Order: sequence, then structure tokens, then C-alpha cells
Amino acid sequence: MTKLTKAVIPAAGWGTRLLPATKAIPKEMVPVLDRPAMQWAVEEAAAAGLSDICVVTSRAKSAIEDHFDTAPELEAALERRSKTEALEAVRRTATLAKLHYTRQASALGLGHAVAQAAEHIAGEAFAVLLPDVVMEPSSPLLRELVSAHGRTGASVLALIEVEPEEVSSYGCAAVEPVPGDDSLVRITGIVEKPSPAEAPSRLTVAGRYVLTPAIMEALRRTEPGAGGEIQLTDAIEAVVDSDEPVYGHIFDSGLYDTGTALGLIEANVAFALADPQLGPAVRKMLKEQSARE
Repeated sequence: MTKLTKAVIPAAGWGTRLLPATKAIPKEMVPVLDRPAMQWAVEEAAAAGLSDICVVTSRAKSAIEDHFDTAPELEAALERRSKTEALEAVRRTATLAKLHYTRQASALGLGHAVAQAAEHIAGEAFAVLLPDVVMEPSSPLLRELVSAHGRTGASVLALIEVEPEEVSSYGCAAVEPVPGDDSLVRITGIVEKPSPAEAPSRLTVAGRYVLTPAIMEALRRTEPGAGGEIQLTDAIEAVVDSDEPVYGHIFDSGLYDTGTALGLIEANVAFALADPQLGPAVRKMLKEQSARE
């Protein structure tokens, strides 16, 4: 089996849940601690061995390309001022992975965005990372998905259990056990944003996927679904219906939805507390704030 090296990061959305902050700044560039959410996703992919990344952008997203490009003037200024640590951090952004860019001309949904990377994927299996879903750097989740794909040769989705009232915000999976493999479940059905009464379970897709080439053919046949958009979930359901196995890997922690104000705050607090330099001061600040409240 060919080693998995490719990833797709869809970064074409409007970021309406964070307006007005995202009126002029791409939601993927909103910072979590000392770097934008997009960089955390690229670092996560690179750490899992996915060094060839196709970023799907749209108009007004040039800040993403600029961030991962070299910055000669800035680097020269930092070097003159002997700001070694900052210089290394700036230079590192251009060497994390090999990034390619393609445009989603119209906002027609996540499935449509992923389909824009078909030429770059060129018939190989690949990962998908939603950049506003930020994982703790220590999380092994993506590496575990890559490993599971290596064992099975199949698509593997990250699944997390949510409260019943939350299922209508996500793709929701019906699953069954996999004999002899406690780390995986087999997905028998998946539906986008079901009502709590219609949801097949409380297991929802959590922004990390490893997908086989079959998904691109399924996307070509997928009609607009929920919200009038081409849903990646609907294409995955088509792969399931074709009898190609699709697996889920259930996890329970380390995920932050930075596309919402609360999720962004939670991510910044969690990452700051885990930072050896910032942690003690942030912990003290939170205790003082709690006492005042």
C-alpha cells in the first residue's frame, strides 16, 4: 500500500460564526495562542507524515498564502535586531510542509471544496483536516487515523460523542463493532445534521478524515443536500452504500471548535495552560478572575 502523504485543508468558508472579527481576516487566521488556527492544522498534518498539502481557498484568503510564504523584509529586520526566537518562528512557517493552493470559486459546501483538490490528489488516499477544528498538539488522533487506514486500506473518520441537542450541527454516524479491532467501529450509515429524533447515534464526525479515492467519484455524483450544499457526508454515505468499508475511530478529548467564540476561548485557555512559560501566569489569572466573579 502506498504511504499516505497527502492532505486537503478546506479554507474557503466565510467564518460567519465569528463575525465581525472575520469580516477582513480569514477565520483560519484567527490566532490560537501564538499562531493562527491554520498553522496548528498544518503542523498536525506534518507531524502525521502528511507533508503534501492542498489548501482550498477562496477570494479574500490571500493572508493564508502570505503566512506560509517567506518574508524577506521581516526576516531581515528581525535578524538586524537579534530577535532570534521570533526569526526562527517566522522562518519555520515556510518549511512546515509543501503547500499547494486551489480555489473554490463558489461557496457550495464542504464536499464541493474537497472536490476542488481532485487533480492534486490524483487518485490517492488522503486526509482532510478542517482548520477551525483545532486539536491539542499532543493528540495522537490524526496519526491513529493514518495508522488505521494503513491496516485496513479503507476510509477512517474521527468520531466524537456529543449531547443529543448537538447532533443537528454535525454529520452523525450509525456504527457497528469491528470483530477483533476494538479501536475501530464500522460505519453503516451517516447523515448530515439530523434532528435529535432522527439521529442514528450521538457519534458525530469531528473534522478529521482519511479518505480513499472513491470519495472523489462519489462527490462527482453528489447532489446538493442539507443547506443546498454539496455535503461531504452525503458522498461518504454513497461510499458506504457501495459496500466499500468505512470505519470510525472514536475519541473523547483534545478538540476545540475555534469557529465559535466559546470554542476559540476554550482553545486559547487550554493551550495557554499547557504552555510551560505561560501556564503558571494564566492559571493565576484565571483563579483571580474566578474569585472576582
